[in-house]
Amino acid sequence: MMINVRHPLLRIALLALGCLAGAALASPRHALTLYGEPPKYPAGFSHFDYANPDAPVGGTLRQAGFGSFDSLNPFISKGVAADDIGLIYDTLAKGSLDEPFSVYGLLAEKIEPAADNSWVRFHLNPAARFHDGEPVTAEDVVFTFNTLITQGAPQYRAYYADVERVEAESERRVRFIFKHNRNRELPLILGQLPVLPKHWWEERDFNSGNLEPPLGSGPYRVERVQAGRSIRYTRVEDYWGKDLPVNRGFNNFQHLVIDYYRDNSVALQAFKAGQFDFWLENSAKNWATAYDIEAVFDGRIIKEEIENHSPTGMQGFIMNLRRPLLQDRRVREALGLLFDYEWTNRQLFNSAYTRTRSYFDNSELASTGLPEGEELRILEPLRGQIPEEVFEQEFNPPKTDGSGIIREQQRKAYRLLTEAGWRVENDRMVDTQGRPVRLEFLLAQTEFERVLLPYKRNLADLGIELEIRRVDVSQYINRLRSRDFDMIVSGFGQSNSPGNEQREFWHSSSADNPGSRNFIGLADPAIDTLVEQLIGADSRKELVNHTRALDRVLLWGHYVVPNWHIRTWRVAYWHHLEHPESTPETDIGLMTWWKRPAVPVQAVDPEQAVDPMEAEGVER
Repeated sequence: MMINVRHPLLRIALLALGCLAGAALASPRHALTLYGEPPKYPAGFSHFDYANPDAPVGGTLRQAGFGSFDSLNPFISKGVAADDIGLIYDTLAKGSLDEPFSVYGLLAEKIEPAADNSWVRFHLNPAARFHDGEPVTAEDVVFTFNTLITQGAPQYRAYYADVERVEAESERRVRFIFKHNRNRELPLILGQLPVLPKHWWEERDFNSGNLEPPLGSGPYRVERVQAGRSIRYTRVEDYWGKDLPVNRGFNNFQHLVIDYYRDNSVALQAFKAGQFDFWLENSAKNWATAYDIEAVFDGRIIKEEIENHSPTGMQGFIMNLRRPLLQDRRVREALGLLFDYEWTNRQLFNSAYTRTRSYFDNSELASTGLPEGEELRILEPLRGQIPEEVFEQEFNPPKTDGSGIIREQQRKAYRLLTEAGWRVENDRMVDTQGRPVRLEFLLAQTEFERVLLPYKRNLADLGIELEIRRVDVSQYINRLRSRDFDMIVSGFGQSNSPGNEQREFWHSSSADNPGSRNFIGLADPAIDTLVEQLIGADSRKELVNHTRALDRVLLWGHYVVPNWHIRTWRVAYWHHLEHPESTPETDIGLMTWWKRPAVPVQAVDPEQAVDPMEAEGVER
């Protein structure tokens, strides 16, 4: 399962427990869970616990976007789609944010899985309508699925690879038939399919990434677009699903406005000047020092840390194995040794972070100690294909004393590089072909340069040139899609129920797909085996063991220089916003917030106004 605050995708399947249990599981129901356990919310539930069904409706939520956008089609690998465009679409089912992995009917009022997990059937709600009043039908579902796997971004073909076909059985009944019954999460993944209107798209080029507002069926529609600068959504007053249990307490703002900034430092100044309402703070330095302003002292801006119970995933300096310089594991390990996290955390982050030591940190899915029991049984057949350290050592990132002097790490890195055939000539490191070693670090965020500059100096001490190449967001995305980079800083977000999305991260089938998140370029049969076994896990315990095994192999491959994480979301918002007392465990839940009716929106002082497209000018 993959969760993204603005673009969610989720997953599930069944457990057959004999003939009687199998018959019961095959009946249509309001919700599905991954291993057949009862869902938290029974049939007829009124609303999710983290939503306030009595929240007032109205007002405008103003947010900031980063960079720019040139498309309103988020389903293709062309252009940069506008933030929150997914809010104009409804999906077949909606995931709960306070369960590991459960989905509840949305466009589909009932979901019917096969007892043997060979297919899943969705019974569409007869009230479901697109914004033009046309009903949502099974033909729309078939059209959407077939269009995404034939014309959509490559990730869809990989994500739905285990689906044999989809068929419309009647106007409001659609069935997906699977290639095999070993993918337990597939019915839930299909539940997260956004449904597109066939009658609207048949008259248009699906691969044209233009700015024509699409037709949807969701709670919002596009109201106004300023190309690359701003997008405004408005609440659909006659939205067909507003009273469904999965929607009560959601979508409380009458309007959503996103203004784009090319620099996050400029955006922060705009937030403090009252030009937008909500800010997710990713800088520890800013959180500690940038909010010493009157608006915070007098309570007009609220700073809050909201607990995050999801795995933090892996953020790091990602190395592209498609580059010959980075294909030797000893080289990658050496580059990891030259990052002084302890100094960085103390000097740049006010010691606010924890070093990431797992691709599934902050969860039971993270590997610890040495493999044993079932986990060792999973790994043993791969001995000789994976690093021997997997069996002999617990992985821990290198640790310094935080002084900024890393001679011991540099000596070890030098030994690894010489073992890989590199050497120093005329104070410059050269590779096995005698060519000077030069790496390019591709970057879109100006504020991250201060993290990379000390790393650059550490590499220079060994004669390695690191060029920090900052580009605009559009160029950055295009270069990512074409895999035109040596190193980037990015992350692999994880959920409490990893599954099909792991193919997009690590599997050889995604290595050459320009839309996948296999940034590393992994195409390793051993890792493929672990990914497929994880996807086919039959119980929570089995899933945990397979995830830990995969985690160990990824860590000892030294594909990423691990960065850091924090176990909370740091949010700042103007006091005219309010959120439910109970927040979801795995999300900020921004669409459950509302505007306080009696509190006016902060007026913007014209002298403090900041141009959203300004690129420079604010010290971080």
